[in-house]
Amino acid sequence: MDNTEAVQRESMDYDVVIVGAGPAGLSAAIRLKQLNPETSVVLLEKGSEVGAHILSGAVLDAVGLEKLFPDFRTDASCPVKQEVTSDHLAVLGKSGGLQLPNAIMPPLMSNHGKYVVSMGAVTRWMGDEAEKLGVEIFPGMACSELIYREDGSLKGVVAGEFGYEKDASSQDGVKGPNYEPGMELHGKYVFLAEGARGSLSQVAMKAYGLRDGVDPQKFGLGMKEVWEIDPAHHEPGKVYHSTGWPLGLKRGGGSFLYHAENNQVYLGMIVDLNYENPHVYPYMDFQRWKHHPDIAKVLKGGKRISYGARVVTKGGYQSLPQAAFPGGALLGCSVGLVNLPRIKGNHNAMLSGIAAAEAADRALRAGRSADTLSDYDREIHDGEIGADLRPVRNVAALNGRFGPFLGGMLLGGMDMWLQTLFGFSPFGTLSHKKNDAKATEKAKKHKVIEYSKPDGVLSFDRLTNVSFTNTYHGENQPSHLKLIDPSIPVDVNLPVYNEPAQRYCPAGVYEIVVEEGEGPKFVINAQNCIHCKTCDIKDPSENIVWTVPEGGGGPNYAGM
Repeated sequence: MDNTEAVQRESMDYDVVIVGAGPAGLSAAIRLKQLNPETSVVLLEKGSEVGAHILSGAVLDAVGLEKLFPDFRTDASCPVKQEVTSDHLAVLGKSGGLQLPNAIMPPLMSNHGKYVVSMGAVTRWMGDEAEKLGVEIFPGMACSELIYREDGSLKGVVAGEFGYEKDASSQDGVKGPNYEPGMELHGKYVFLAEGARGSLSQVAMKAYGLRDGVDPQKFGLGMKEVWEIDPAHHEPGKVYHSTGWPLGLKRGGGSFLYHAENNQVYLGMIVDLNYENPHVYPYMDFQRWKHHPDIAKVLKGGKRISYGARVVTKGGYQSLPQAAFPGGALLGCSVGLVNLPRIKGNHNAMLSGIAAAEAADRALRAGRSADTLSDYDREIHDGEIGADLRPVRNVAALNGRFGPFLGGMLLGGMDMWLQTLFGFSPFGTLSHKKNDAKATEKAKKHKVIEYSKPDGVLSFDRLTNVSFTNTYHGENQPSHLKLIDPSIPVDVNLPVYNEPAQRYCPAGVYEIVVEEGEGPKFVINAQNCIHCKTCDIKDPSENIVWTVPEGGGGPNYAGM
């Protein structure tokens, strides 16, 4: 934003400031208060309410939740109810498929004893529990800036800055008549729990060199719909995963269909963002998948009630940055804690929040502040989370090299079995050689992919689906999607890559528009943005920077 003149802000001091009310941030807040009710904790959430921006599959491993709430299974208010009743993995062709026997799967991939959940509902419940313990939760408070002490340690964040307006002379806009400078929230420790590709987490990683010496993070684009289906097709607790069609056996990704409570199913697709062909249209791959006979028969007679999308981390153990730094720590998917073959990260997010809280509590009791919580970083890499991620560390890299069938399933499956049985991997630790943006190749090297038009029954166009996200951004606020060089989309990305932003965005934010008598123009429909962060990751010129809009903006997911 416009920082050319000094801004005077009020400030508030806390023991711990937490950015992000997802499973990691909420777990940290709750655990801090459980350990010491006198610890002052504030939790800042950019969504309009806790849970508004939460999107996850999700099959939950309750190991973290149980540490916080040992009696959650008998708590009538807890929304974690539907246990997994059956577990299926299929390799799909266009009109059929092969279901793989569970016996050949490494034990770590079993979903028995887990729960089909809406993480939006879970985080809303956790938010209520946190407030009962005395955590101050401020929704609608986007955190736009980090604040440092003179010694370089992280001091706090700026939250709640409102009132910038569009201005033709600047992407950042100008302060309007209703401008509010926001507040500075200072903490003895500051936890960044923003989820995958968090904007402040990116700043912190660069400022403190947290990614020095580690592999690039890898990502997938996760898209999800919630459907109400015919009770005759509903099998509560059934978990179904698939790979193959329509992505094929070389392009990474897979799909899921989870039978939740109340005749609902959660279905979606994760498309790995390391794809080479810039003509790929991930959203349309997801829509096409629903026409497979195995999926269509479940959805027949049902109706879609919600849609959303969010990137997920998939780099694994070798992509973990240093998680602690002077005055602060990264939590959850800000670190990148998803276990790729298990398709789970919420349990590790909760465990990271608990570990950070326990490390901070020890430090505060010892009279420390603003130092590096090294014991938290060790717990991430060498404790329960590291033990979960190390045995699967090569799956993403094998996927990237050889595709999901040969690499992920055959070689990755063998590797996981050897590590499970003998603690040994013939591959050692494979590296991710480049980030997902650099994986994109020139358009001329690849064929254009023809996608069928959505039928409006099983498949839907992007803008229709975006209307089911309840997304809102103030009409006159400047775009929160910044171009480092505004000329690149038309001068470079369009001729070289056929401007893939038109296709990789699952919300139709980016367009190439050609008006009569004029050349092509790159149009950013920022009001459509559902905060998935794909553009910040996949733009081949790495020219788009995702920044936070005003607090409360973005999707307002229900039931995700």
